[in-house]
Amino acid sequence: MPIDYRRITGPETSRSPYDFCPNQKTSQLDLATLEKQRPDGRDTTQMRPLFLRTGAVSQAKGSAYIEMNHTKAICAVYGPREVMRREDFSLKGQLTCELRFSTFASKYRSGHQQDAQERDLSVQMLEALEPAVRLHLYPKSQINVYLTVLQHDGSALSAAVLCASLALASAGIEMYDLVIATSVAMIDHVTLADPTAQEEEAVLAAASDRKCGTLTVALLPSMTQISAISADGGVEFDTLNQAVQQCTDNCQRLYPVLQQTLVKHLQDKDKDRQRQTKRLEKAQNTE
Repeated sequence: MPIDYRRITGPETSRSPYDFCPNQKTSQLDLATLEKQRPDGRDTTQMRPLFLRTGAVSQAKGSAYIEMNHTKAICAVYGPREVMRREDFSLKGQLTCELRFSTFASKYRSGHQQDAQERDLSVQMLEALEPAVRLHLYPKSQINVYLTVLQHDGSALSAAVLCASLALASAGIEMYDLVIATSVAMIDHVTLADPTAQEEEAVLAAASDRKCGTLTVALLPSMTQISAISADGGVEFDTLNQAVQQCTDNCQRLYPVLQQTLVKHLQDKDKDRQRQTKRLEKAQNTE
């Protein structure tokens, strides 16, 4: 058989790239050690650094990009547009959410089609965002939210809600308030704010033997109303109550960050509008 020199033949064997990362431990975390010291050096109430940016997708009506250290996601909002199918007709507007993990988001390769975890997270994201959108102002219309997790290192649902909320606001969709979401991991009576993927795996793996679990709370800060709560595992009521309070406090801390991002977004749009006006005036003067 002739050799095709146009093709680059791959190696017969391969290794995971995580084998060459010194900071990635394949062994599971010890909960006793995790309660005293977290792998990244944070204390139990400290969240990861947050980066937000709007206008990441130029073709969309509104878009946003978020980074929570190694958790990264991008969101695009389209609409409001006419409902195409007659059976979906409604005098009240409809909001749809689709969350997908990129194939390279984590060490477990995701498929191209939406799996059960992605469908479950899409429903939870919809439940968190729907109470904040004034859907009665968009009759016979549909608003579509598409979010892709580019890199997953824990707290993917809270990052998705934050990014989607900012994208909806940047698209000019009428909302009662921004939706702020944060997550915690619970180990007996200890709560860890903004857990990483390694911490979530360790906590959920021990949920059958100890009182452990994870919790995500979505809040409308100016109205002080919780739009959605998602929990996994089993903990005592006092621990759960303490975790909810910690999540709401963290949401209030993140609220000004999203407000400043939106203000900067409006200022940039105003500058672009002024530039376009000046260009038109110059073009008219030259004519």
